[in-house]
Amino acid sequence: MSDAHDNSKTALLAELNGLLADHFALFTKTKNFHWHIKGPRFRDLHLLFDEQALEIRDQIDDIGERVRKQGGDTLTSIGSIAKHTQIKDQDSTSLDPDAMVSELRDDNAAMVKRLKGMKPLAEDAGDNATDGLLDDWTDMAEERVWFLNSILGKEATAS
Repeated sequence: MSDAHDNSKTALLAELNGLLADHFALFTKTKNFHWHIKGPRFRDLHLLFDEQALEIRDQIDDIGERVRKQGGDTLTSIGSIAKHTQIKDQDSTSLDPDAMVSELRDDNAAMVKRLKGMKPLAEDAGDNATDGLLDDWTDMAEERVWFLNSILGKEATAS
């Protein structure tokens, strides 16, 4: 294997671990909002946040297994998640519903950007399986952005 291919694979594995950290962090934030939503839209948003959290959670194992299948090591602790995520913590339990929706929309839009940025890394590493999964994960994140934007009465801007 060439040095360029090794470097491409190393870069892809690092970014997959970043993506894994983002999913753990976004899952936690989405569940926080699910548990702490208040107001007249409680039921709708409570259910939506739970659906989105479960979708994000279900991707965690797939991402970790991609890292392992490629011979890499995955994140090992809460500290390693915090070190590698781009998702900012949100410890408030009293945000208004629109602030929750906006924050989740922005976080999911950032995830779309990260996912799209990973495509060339997968191609350079010759990792067709990850390349295909990135398409699926991007579509799911774009759908979450679309739903959240629609709640806010805005057009989708995930691209």
